[in-house]
Amino acid sequence: MNNTPPNFSEPNIICLHDLPIGKEAIVNSILADGLIRRRMMDLGLVPGTTVAALRVSPSGDPRAYKIRGAVIAFRQEEGSKILVHIKEE
Repeated sequence: MNNTPPNFSEPNIICLHDLPIGKEAIVNSILADGLIRRRMMDLGLVPGTTVAALRVSPSGDPRAYKIRGAVIAFRQEEGSKILVHIKEE
């Protein structure tokens, strides 16, 4: 079980779900456990991976992200368990 608290002390660390459309970020940590964590890692979502927020569905959930050349959608529940560091422009 991953009981690591969110590390919001670093500047520009946010949940993936809060990443503005059109922005890129680098995965800082994954707070999910079990099968969800495994699925995220199998998709290539590991610390150090660059993620770009592409679009949001008309209902607002899920959101689409570009990860290692693939477009992957995460719902808010999943995206809020991924901490990212926003890339400086």
